[in-house]
Amino acid sequence: MHVHVADHPLISHKLTVLRDASTDSPTFRRLAEELVTLLAYEATRDVRVEPVTVTTPVAQADGVRLSTPRPLVVPILRAGLGMLEGMQRLLPTAEVGFLGMIRNEETLLAETYAERLPDDLSGRQCYVLDPMLATGGTLVDAIDFLVRRGTDHITAITLLAAPEGVAHVEAQLAEVDVPVNLVTAGLDERLDDNGYIVPGLGDAGDRLYGVVD
Repeated sequence: MHVHVADHPLISHKLTVLRDASTDSPTFRRLAEELVTLLAYEATRDVRVEPVTVTTPVAQADGVRLSTPRPLVVPILRAGLGMLEGMQRLLPTAEVGFLGMIRNEETLLAETYAERLPDDLSGRQCYVLDPMLATGGTLVDAIDFLVRRGTDHITAITLLAAPEGVAHVEAQLAEVDVPVNLVTAGLDERLDDNGYIVPGLGDAGDRLYGVVD
């Protein structure tokens, strides 16, 4: 797995505000969308395109357009939804699928409870959206799910990642014959005893949408 930690002053600035416990949910959502759009520029460097010729007001010009089949954006419910608009701002013609996964707080393992994806992902580049790569269990299961459906290229976009989670994903993907990239705004220090990223930014889902009892 190729890991890219985006290094840009605007990314660092927005991430700092997201970390701040005093940042309210509306501001958090807006900044998360803006941050994802910046990360998407890095994440889509290898997006597949095909040549095309267009007619300008002056002459013909050679260019490119997104190849078919279109890229598939896959937010992990529910927190990944907070990243979707930022991704669609850059890739408005991409198709969107959904994968519902939740971490069991006792085992720290990811459990799948819903999915809305094509049965056949052959030839598809998939972009997985999940704010936090903590233990890595959710991302491993999501990648495994997409690979079994036939995708041949996966890029995961996260706001933050922990070294333990990155190592776990790399170990689990050792036998996977599909290129996987990770683009993140920050690689933090560690996980705490509860599997949360330190210093992190708290529970991304709760900060995006509020606490659901």
